[in-house]
Amino acid sequence: MKRVITYGTFDLLHYGHINLLKQAKELGDYLVVVLSTDEFNLNEKNKKSYFSYDKRKQLLEAIRYVDLVVPEESWEQKISDIKKYYIDIFAIGDDWKGKFDFLKDYCEVKYLPRTPEISTTKIKADMSKALG
Repeated sequence: MKRVITYGTFDLLHYGHINLLKQAKELGDYLVVVLSTDEFNLNEKNKKSYFSYDKRKQLLEAIRYVDLVVPEESWEQKISDIKKYYIDIFAIGDDWKGKFDFLKDYCEVKYLPRTPEISTTKIKADMSKALG
């Protein structure tokens, strides 16, 4: 069985997220999604999610491509996650291209094409404009 892992905040879940999860799942048989906790987002990424970790986790667990959702609590946990979940492929959006090449010592690394016309940042900006 080929096991794939991906990481993200997955806030304001949209079809770009679904495309990424589908592409990741197509690489293997079992997809682990490591979801940024609220604390990690606030303390390390300097952003506040619209939906809480529990709500984002619930949404991800409802998606047929996702087999397991676990918390991301630090930038450094990737190697231990790869070992813990017996990962064969690390997959992430190509906006991170090259940033995770150091993981090639532990598994295959794939940078997946993003859906260019959509992002959570764009949704928030469009909503802000619409509300004036």
